[in-house]
Amino acid sequence: MFDGLFQPMHLLIILAVGVLVLGPKKIPELGKGLGEGIRGFKDALKSASESTNDVEKK
Repeated sequence: MFDGLFQPMHLLIILAVGVLVLGPKKIPELGKGLGEGIRGFKDALKSASESTNDVEKK
């Protein structure tokens, strides 16, 4: 059903629609926000893992 979904031409069309809808100035802001969110999520996972390891050592 989704075999050829992510072909390069499809991705270019999705990018073009995104630029038309959001505008070229919003896309870098959106990427920055997404990157900060992913970074925060990774940090939270790391700190949770470290606290779990500290509890297991006691």
